[in-house]
Amino acid sequence: MGRTILLLLLLAVAAVVAFAFPARAQSSDGSRDSSSAAVLPSSPDATRQADLTYVRPTQKTKLHNYVFDAFGPYPIVGAGFAAGINQAYHTPPEWEEGAEGYGKRMGSDFAIAAVSTTTRYALAQAFHEDTLYYRCECKGFVPRLSHALLSTFTARRGDDGHRVFSFPSLVAPYAGTMTAVYGWYPDRYNAEDAFRMGNYSLLGYAGGNVALEFLYSGPHSLLSRMHLNNGHGAPPPASAP
Repeated sequence: MGRTILLLLLLAVAAVVAFAFPARAQSSDGSRDSSSAAVLPSSPDATRQADLTYVRPTQKTKLHNYVFDAFGPYPIVGAGFAAGINQAYHTPPEWEEGAEGYGKRMGSDFAIAAVSTTTRYALAQAFHEDTLYYRCECKGFVPRLSHALLSTFTARRGDDGHRVFSFPSLVAPYAGTMTAVYGWYPDRYNAEDAFRMGNYSLLGYAGGNVALEFLYSGPHSLLSRMHLNNGHGAPPPASAP
């Protein structure tokens, strides 16, 4: 638990650092009908620029992204990887070992991710937030890393795409783990365990944003041609027709 709290504090510090490196995030209207957005516009000129460049994703784009994020190849692979770790650490021990135990763990991890993603998208819809990840247009490792970590706790809102603190992004990981603990985990698990597991889910979401920022493979990559590019990230300007 202490390590998890320390990692969360590091994320918070990185988020503060991000405000010292204001930058613009950009996307295009390619395959997902979205455009670029400015990060925290601090002047009338910046606000006007955001108004001219940012286009909120359509309902069709939101639905496509939700299905990809919740049921696409990445959550399946992620659940398989997490299940392997849980199997190695015998968590929960009541689920035993072997193929049957691995199947239970993988199904549980996949369900946790699906509940978390559904909660995030549903609440984002209610709060009129944009769930896409917009890569930083800034340069340098620290500003880009800070932007990725800050995006874990923030989202775009409004026609100008201004950045706001995102309640859905903060709550969603814990919704999934709470559902698991009180839904299908052994009875000895409680809210403290759900909170601990939710912390790891939140860290995983932050890691996904970092991957989208630094490891995005581009619109002409093999993954993109196979329709396996992460749908959570907004497409870059190069993908515009």
